[in-house]
Amino acid sequence: MPYLIDGHNLIGRMSGISLADPDDEARLLALVRTFCARERTTAIVYFDGAAIPAGKEAARAGVTARFVVPPQTADTAIRRHVDRLGREAPNWTVVSSDAAVARAARQGRARVESSDAFARRLADAPDLPDSLDKPEQPPTPEEIALWEAAFKKGPSDERRD
Repeated sequence: MPYLIDGHNLIGRMSGISLADPDDEARLLALVRTFCARERTTAIVYFDGAAIPAGKEAARAGVTARFVVPPQTADTAIRRHVDRLGREAPNWTVVSSDAAVARAARQGRARVESSDAFARRLADAPDLPDSLDKPEQPPTPEEIALWEAAFKKGPSDERRD
Protein backbone atom coordinates (compact mmCIF):
# COMPACT_ATOMS: atom_id res chain seq x y z
CA MET A 1 0.00 0.00 0.00
CA PRO A 2 1.57 3.34 -1.01
CA TYR A 3 1.90 6.25 1.41
CA LEU A 4 1.41 10.02 1.31
CA ILE A 5 3.50 11.44 4.15
CA ASP A 6 3.35 14.84 5.84
CA GLY A 7 7.13 15.11 6.14
CA HIS A 8 7.66 17.87 8.69
CA ASN A 9 4.76 16.61 10.77
CA LEU A 10 6.47 13.20 10.90
CA ILE A 11 9.91 14.68 11.67
CA GLY A 12 8.37 16.46 14.66
CA ARG A 13 7.40 13.04 16.06
CA MET A 14 10.75 11.31 15.40
CA SER A 15 13.39 10.74 18.02
CA GLY A 16 16.85 11.36 16.65
CA ILE A 17 15.75 13.87 14.00
CA SER A 18 15.05 17.52 14.72
CA LEU A 19 13.28 20.09 12.60
CA ALA A 20 16.20 22.39 13.51
CA ASP A 21 18.64 20.02 11.75
CA PRO A 22 19.53 21.33 8.27
CA ASP A 23 19.55 17.72 7.00
CA ASP A 24 16.26 16.69 8.61
CA GLU A 25 14.49 16.06 5.30
CA ALA A 26 17.35 13.95 3.91
CA ARG A 27 17.52 11.91 7.11
CA LEU A 28 13.77 11.25 7.06
CA LEU A 29 13.85 10.31 3.38
CA ALA A 30 16.61 7.76 4.06
CA LEU A 31 14.48 6.14 6.78
CA VAL A 32 11.39 6.10 4.55
CA ARG A 33 13.41 4.54 1.70
CA THR A 34 14.53 1.74 4.02
CA PHE A 35 10.94 1.23 5.17
CA CYS A 36 9.62 1.16 1.58
CA ALA A 37 12.28 -1.30 0.46
CA ARG A 38 11.47 -3.62 3.36
CA GLU A 39 7.70 -3.32 2.88
CA ARG A 40 7.93 -3.37 -0.93
CA THR A 41 5.90 -0.21 -1.28
CA THR A 42 6.27 3.41 -2.34
CA ALA A 43 5.81 6.80 -0.70
CA ILE A 44 5.46 10.44 -1.59
CA VAL A 45 6.76 12.73 1.16
CA TYR A 46 5.54 16.34 1.18
CA PHE A 47 7.59 19.08 2.84
CA ASP A 48 6.61 22.72 3.51
CA GLY A 49 8.74 25.72 2.59
CA ALA A 50 10.54 24.52 -0.49
CA ALA A 51 13.99 25.83 -1.17
CA ILE A 52 13.98 23.81 -4.39
CA PRO A 53 12.33 25.85 -7.17
CA ALA A 54 10.94 22.84 -9.05
CA GLY A 55 9.22 21.57 -5.92
CA LYS A 56 9.95 17.92 -6.72
CA GLU A 57 12.92 15.56 -6.56
CA ALA A 58 13.22 12.49 -8.75
CA ALA A 59 12.01 9.30 -7.08
CA ARG A 60 14.70 7.18 -5.47
CA ALA A 61 14.11 3.71 -4.10
CA GLY A 62 10.35 4.12 -4.39
CA VAL A 63 10.27 7.41 -2.49
CA THR A 64 9.47 10.78 -4.04
CA ALA A 65 10.07 14.02 -2.16
CA ARG A 66 7.84 16.96 -3.00
CA PHE A 67 8.89 20.32 -1.64
CA VAL A 68 5.87 22.60 -1.59
CA VAL A 69 6.43 26.20 -2.64
CA PRO A 70 4.81 28.85 -0.41
CA PRO A 71 2.12 30.09 -0.10
CA GLN A 72 0.84 26.52 -0.63
CA THR A 73 1.43 24.10 2.25
CA ALA A 74 2.19 20.40 2.44
CA ASP A 75 -1.20 19.94 4.11
CA THR A 76 -2.99 21.46 1.12
CA ALA A 77 -0.88 19.47 -1.34
CA ILE A 78 -1.70 16.20 0.44
CA ARG A 79 -5.43 16.99 0.49
CA ARG A 80 -5.34 17.78 -3.25
CA HIS A 81 -3.40 14.58 -3.93
CA VAL A 82 -6.04 12.51 -2.13
CA ASP A 83 -8.73 14.25 -4.19
CA ARG A 84 -6.87 13.41 -7.42
CA LEU A 85 -6.62 9.75 -6.39
CA GLY A 86 -10.39 9.41 -6.61
CA ARG A 87 -11.34 5.72 -6.58
CA GLU A 88 -7.73 4.73 -5.87
CA ALA A 89 -7.66 6.61 -2.53
CA PRO A 90 -8.67 3.55 -0.43
CA ASN A 91 -5.43 1.91 -1.63
CA TRP A 92 -3.30 4.67 -0.04
CA THR A 93 -2.35 5.56 3.52
CA VAL A 94 -1.88 9.17 4.58
CA VAL A 95 0.64 9.65 7.40
CA SER A 96 -0.11 12.79 9.41
CA SER A 97 -1.18 13.84 12.88
CA ASP A 98 -2.70 17.04 11.55
CA ALA A 99 -6.44 16.77 12.24
CA ALA A 100 -7.51 18.59 9.06
CA VAL A 101 -5.27 16.42 6.85
CA ALA A 102 -6.50 13.23 8.53
CA ARG A 103 -10.13 14.32 8.19
CA ALA A 104 -9.70 15.14 4.48
CA ALA A 105 -7.95 11.81 3.90
CA ARG A 106 -10.79 9.90 5.57
CA GLN A 107 -13.37 11.87 3.58
CA GLY A 108 -11.49 10.88 0.44
CA ARG A 109 -11.59 7.26 1.71
CA ALA A 110 -7.82 6.97 2.15
CA ARG A 111 -6.47 5.21 5.20
CA VAL A 112 -4.83 7.32 7.90
CA GLU A 113 -1.91 6.51 10.18
CA SER A 114 -0.76 8.98 12.81
CA SER A 115 2.75 10.36 12.56
CA ASP A 116 3.42 9.00 16.06
CA ALA A 117 2.53 5.44 15.03
CA PHE A 118 4.49 5.65 11.78
CA ALA A 119 7.51 7.15 13.60
CA ARG A 120 7.52 4.13 15.92
CA ARG A 121 7.48 1.79 12.92
CA LEU A 122 10.41 3.66 11.36
CA ALA A 123 12.36 3.56 14.63
CA ASP A 124 11.75 -0.19 15.05
CA ALA A 125 12.78 -1.04 11.49
CA PRO A 126 15.92 -3.12 11.15
CA ASP A 127 18.57 -1.71 8.86
CA LEU A 128 18.71 -3.30 5.44
CA PRO A 129 21.98 -4.32 3.87
CA ASP A 130 23.53 -1.73 1.55
CA SER A 131 22.43 -3.72 -1.47
CA LEU A 132 19.78 -6.37 -1.57
CA ASP A 133 20.65 -7.53 -5.08
CA LYS A 134 24.35 -8.35 -4.56
CA PRO A 135 25.12 -11.92 -3.55
CA GLU A 136 27.05 -12.41 -0.33
CA GLN A 137 29.55 -14.69 -2.12
CA PRO A 138 30.50 -15.14 -5.77
CA PRO A 139 28.65 -17.91 -7.60
CA THR A 140 30.12 -21.40 -7.62
CA PRO A 141 31.30 -22.98 -10.90
CA GLU A 142 28.18 -25.18 -10.81
CA GLU A 143 25.90 -22.12 -10.50
CA ILE A 144 27.70 -20.44 -13.40
CA ALA A 145 27.25 -23.55 -15.55
CA LEU A 146 23.51 -23.62 -14.74
CA TRP A 147 23.11 -19.95 -15.67
CA GLU A 148 25.13 -20.36 -18.88
CA ALA A 149 22.96 -23.31 -19.90
CA ALA A 150 19.79 -21.33 -19.15
CA PHE A 151 20.93 -18.34 -21.20
CA LYS A 152 22.12 -20.48 -24.12
CA LYS A 153 18.71 -22.11 -24.28
CA GLY A 154 16.50 -20.01 -26.55
CA PRO A 155 12.83 -19.20 -25.97
CA SER A 156 11.75 -21.67 -28.67
CA ASP A 157 13.81 -24.41 -26.97
CA GLU A 158 11.84 -23.91 -23.73
CA ARG A 159 8.50 -24.55 -25.45
CA ARG A 160 9.69 -27.92 -26.76
CA ASP A 161 10.63 -29.26 -23.31
